[in-house]
Amino acid sequence: METKRLNKAISETGFCSRREADRLIEAGKVKVNGTVAGLGVQVTRTDKIEVEGKLITKEVEDIYLAFNKPVGIICTTDTSIRDNIIDFIKFPERIFPIGRLDKPSEGLIFLTNDGDIVNKVLRSGNNHEKEYIVSVNRKVTQTFVRQMSEGVPILETVTKKCKVERISDYTFRIVLTQGLNRQIRRMCSYLGYEVTRLQRVRIMNISLDGINVGEYRHFTASETEEINRLVANSDKTMDASFD
Repeated sequence: METKRLNKAISETGFCSRREADRLIEAGKVKVNGTVAGLGVQVTRTDKIEVEGKLITKEVEDIYLAFNKPVGIICTTDTSIRDNIIDFIKFPERIFPIGRLDKPSEGLIFLTNDGDIVNKVLRSGNNHEKEYIVSVNRKVTQTFVRQMSEGVPILETVTKKCKVERISDYTFRIVLTQGLNRQIRRMCSYLGYEVTRLQRVRIMNISLDGINVGEYRHFTASETEEINRLVANSDKTMDASFD
């Protein structure tokens, strides 16, 4: 019978990501067949897994949603936090966001119950593109575009080179393969600009087109196939998240 690591088995139920599963296991909050389990334990589909006393199973197919997040919604699964994304969507199955968008930001974010795909999509080393339309409080100059595209020193590092295009006097397009904390806002701030609107319009092969603010849609079969192809050789270790 096929076996898999415990953290993967937990993430595949949609309960949480592998990273969070590792934390729960290390904290002694996970049992397999009634016994507290350690990191690296292998399980089969017949084993009973409990997290904090709750038996978890995966009884639904993989879910992949593209959601147009409004300003003010927080990308957390903690439903005790007001304006959390889970309560806003009210999806009938357990899902969680892949990465995040800041509360004042808007646009495309993925939600899923497939924990196996999360780190593959998020890891910046895998060079998966995220595209944003950004408005700022000062005129977008060619110098600004060049500096943004060549890399900006923030958070004790220099951002990776990226694609930047001026759209209008106060708006530009940027395509990142990184996801440092509040990256675009910090980059702009370093150059003396303040972001007034930030909208993510594309992640990899999926765009925001046709999804109204506050609404979601399922990935199409072809989109899911393409996503799986793009992440097939991706490193699963997460070192960054969308922002």
